[in-house]
Amino acid sequence: MTLVLPRAHSHNDYWRKRPLYDALECGFCSVEADIFLVGGTLLVGHEPHELHPERTLERLYLEPLRARARQARGKIYPEAPFFFLLIDIKSEARATYEALHQLLARYDDLFTRYEGTRVVPRAVQAVLSGNRVPLAHLAEQRVRFVGYDGRLSDLTDDVPPTLMPWISDNWLRWFRWNGRGAFPEHEREQLRRFVQQAHAKGYQLRFWATADLPTVWEVLWEAGVDRIGTDNPFALRDFMHGKLKATQR
Repeated sequence: MTLVLPRAHSHNDYWRKRPLYDALECGFCSVEADIFLVGGTLLVGHEPHELHPERTLERLYLEPLRARARQARGKIYPEAPFFFLLIDIKSEARATYEALHQLLARYDDLFTRYEGTRVVPRAVQAVLSGNRVPLAHLAEQRVRFVGYDGRLSDLTDDVPPTLMPWISDNWLRWFRWNGRGAFPEHEREQLRRFVQQAHAKGYQLRFWATADLPTVWEVLWEAGVDRIGTDNPFALRDFMHGKLKATQR
């Protein structure tokens, strides 16, 4: 049985030899896909030159996630209550989001649906990042299938977590430490404050542009950061297995 890792996030998951499936094999509960709108189709890739007609969001992620949820009685992992798909828009925000909304609506048996303050839970929660439409646009929708990926500057606002479930930000904007040498105490204190502030408002916290090193994972783990991202899912899996085993001794 796969050991589920709720805090593990597969950064730029589509770069894997087996997009989505490597993350699922490792027990990750969060994966990230970058999308471009090309000729009415949502293609997955980090840069335009990486795009291929067969690498669609639907084919790489939505179809296999739906198949898995149907096999597992409405869950991605039978023993885990949630699974996140972080969707990072790389093309023009409004047109891409409208296409995404229409696509996710065809998978409303798979994706958590939001109707104002009412939440209809499903196997997967989608989170919108990158070239996001304005938060107000999402708030005005009668029905939506995504939550907003906020930034640390949003911690001073009072957006409900049903609308903005995540806070994500660039690690290098706030910290100088790169995983080598000791983590400075003033930066450790700042990280602790960010975690406390996010959790006090019901948000989950994530950083991107972190060095993909066990020393960094250790700092994020001990600080209580909710999503720890990696480009090396098997290495992060082994690290987290070690942390979980240590707590069981």
